[in-house]
Amino acid sequence: MIKRITILSILLLISTLSFTQNKHVQAADNAFEKEYYSTAIEKYKKAYSKTKKNRVERARIASRLGDCYSLTGKEKNAESQYKAAIRGKYDKRDSTVILKYANVLRFNEKYDLAKEQYLAYLDIVPGDPLALAGLESCEKITEWLKNPDKCEITTIKTINSKNSDFSPTWGDLSYTSIIFTSSREAAKGKQNDEWTGEKFSDIFVASHDVKGKWSQPVPIDEENIINTSANEGTPSTNYRGNRLYYTYCPDSKDIYVGCRIYVARRNGKTYSDPKEVKLGGDSTCVSGHPALTDDELTIVFASERIGGLGGKDLYVATRESTNSDFGTPINLGNKINTKGNEMFPHFRNDSTLYFASDGHPGLGGLDIFYVYLDRNKIPQSLPINVGAPINSSSDDFGILFHPEKNEGYFSSNRKGGRGGDDIYGFVVPPLEFTLTGTITDEKTLQYVHGAKVVITGTDGSIIQSITNNNGEYIFSASQLKPETTYDIIIEKDNYLTITGKETTVGLSTSENFVRDFILSPIPDQPVVLPDILYDFAKWDLKPQYQDSLQGLITTLNLNPTIVIELASHTDMIGSIESNDALSQRRAESVVDYLIQRGINSRRLVAKGYGERKPRTLHKDYTINGNFFAQGTTLTEDYINGLSTQSAKDAANQLNRRTEFSIISKDFVSDEIALQNESIDDVRGIINIVIDPNKNYINYVVTKDNKTVSKCIANGYTLNFEYEERMSDNYISQAKAIDFLRKGVITIDDVEGDATRAISQGSIADRTKIIIKTMRFGSKEIENIPVVVNSKIPYDLVLNKKTLDRVGMVIFDEGSKLIIFE
Repeated sequence: MIKRITILSILLLISTLSFTQNKHVQAADNAFEKEYYSTAIEKYKKAYSKTKKNRVERARIASRLGDCYSLTGKEKNAESQYKAAIRGKYDKRDSTVILKYANVLRFNEKYDLAKEQYLAYLDIVPGDPLALAGLESCEKITEWLKNPDKCEITTIKTINSKNSDFSPTWGDLSYTSIIFTSSREAAKGKQNDEWTGEKFSDIFVASHDVKGKWSQPVPIDEENIINTSANEGTPSTNYRGNRLYYTYCPDSKDIYVGCRIYVARRNGKTYSDPKEVKLGGDSTCVSGHPALTDDELTIVFASERIGGLGGKDLYVATRESTNSDFGTPINLGNKINTKGNEMFPHFRNDSTLYFASDGHPGLGGLDIFYVYLDRNKIPQSLPINVGAPINSSSDDFGILFHPEKNEGYFSSNRKGGRGGDDIYGFVVPPLEFTLTGTITDEKTLQYVHGAKVVITGTDGSIIQSITNNNGEYIFSASQLKPETTYDIIIEKDNYLTITGKETTVGLSTSENFVRDFILSPIPDQPVVLPDILYDFAKWDLKPQYQDSLQGLITTLNLNPTIVIELASHTDMIGSIESNDALSQRRAESVVDYLIQRGINSRRLVAKGYGERKPRTLHKDYTINGNFFAQGTTLTEDYINGLSTQSAKDAANQLNRRTEFSIISKDFVSDEIALQNESIDDVRGIINIVIDPNKNYINYVVTKDNKTVSKCIANGYTLNFEYEERMSDNYISQAKAIDFLRKGVITIDDVEGDATRAISQGSIADRTKIIIKTMRFGSKEIENIPVVVNSKIPYDLVLNKKTLDRVGMVIFDEGSKLIIFE
């Protein structure tokens, strides 16, 4: 009997203990399900103490405690509870506890440990976006914190309380007051919110004077029309400051009533009765955190709706007028919304949307991001993290920008604050950009003085800088603007023009751009184009070799004043006559293609040289195992002397080429020429190729019976008068000064004492100068002496002796040609 009584007593005790234990757990779970997380913490702690022998249940309770602590902003407590849950193998029942543990470790700045947990979770759930974002955050956190923005952060002690203060908006049109959310003791309700453990939040207002001294915050309205015993918060005022939009969350013990967005009209210091903002679609959905465009016709808000991408998503809705309801909300999509939470939206100038997210890679819990919007308020970019110091390892959210300045306020529960969430001020120094660099000569490696650097911005600005003696150019911070792309053009006489590009678009920090450029002098020698191969005895330009001419097209487009000769060369197989004709046709096929691509035909001269100009190699070549040394001239005798047919074929291949030479640097287009009022007698001289194997130039006879033609001197087209019996050649003083200013001639080209002949901006009459090159048709001569003469009407006067250096001079009076035999 005694034994039976003892067993019965033990069973009754176990039953009583089990009932008591289940009662505490059930009460805690009920509070958790109602989102009374602060209340649930105390109940779970009591339940935990009653379940000492049930390891499985203790691990579950630890996980729930971790959730409650995390949801009430107590991340250190959450860390220890999640760790205990994993130690109790709760992760075998619910692997998400590993992800939650990793998140709080990152929040608590334990990045290496957090990485381990993210990787462990990814082993279980490969590709999970939240784990991948967290892992990326841990890997980049050092870099992000190493290069914070130059942003000044200030704590506003007068505004912040020992409780939570967050989500400011402007309280007046002078931007000297803010309206914000607070759960301070002065809030209207007498009870505490069982989620936070603090008083139900109300909306408060505070202002500062001209010296920046803040007043003590007070409830937004004395009549308590806005503030109730429940939660009000996340206010947003319209552009005119006469409407207040905010989130209202009724407190009901009996049924769950979600948050809604309300609006009240302001009249002085009083407000009208609030009305719910009707959002199309499911009216039972929880919605809050309103942000409206200046015209109040578009609203972005946070909501948990069926079909969302994660926790709280951002949605957008529009309406026809401020008196009508909004249409069906549209999810802003996966550029913004994640598997996590996106909340606290804020429009800046209607073109940029700021918001807080814990689903994108960031520094801590909630980070502040922004995206650019199109005219329909659709995101046009991926979210950009505003970075440190505004973002931290804690929760950062609820940002507010001054409409006219790069400053404002934001909310954070970071270390060093006064309460839970605090309001901080920030000032971002103005974005400043500079562009500097040096210009260097490719051949001499010396700095280029006097080069013109022009930048053209997408904002329509055109700014110029000239390089100094050290080849330096500079564009200051007052000249470069944010969100602008600049095309850079570098020009100088006797150099090929080059271009570049720089942009400030998307940059959130100031930057000093450094771009050095190398200018290539206009080449004196022919430039061999990339291989252009033809079928045997054919001259059609094959499509696969048209890309070889793209570089030349770019050069011609960037340098609109140069005229080139396109020369085609053959090997020495076949007759001279057939090779001459074939090479001419091949050169013409290249010219035709360039004309089709928009190059002015007057800038192109086709010349077929056949086999007449064997190639002299300017570098070493190895073709099919056959070596050819720099300096070798591939003459017929040289090729015939090669020991193998393979070597002869390779040499012939090198001789087959197309190359271009710059024969003039001062081409003037037809449009510009028509605008030039100084029309002279030789305007109509255009050299038309009749027989490519003959060298000739056109001439005219002027009204005063002068024979006048054109030549190219040092790369510039000049008019010359032919005087058969003249002993000297002459250059006009005006043209000599022009050449001197352009650097076409220098003191090295002056015979005698140059310091006596040349003064600032002038050159003395009778000064003898050497012109390095003169081109007549297809032939060029060198080192031509000319004498400066202030009285001649044309650029040059040339005698018979000079033209005889080109070839025996024959005048065809019928065709008006000077033929050089």
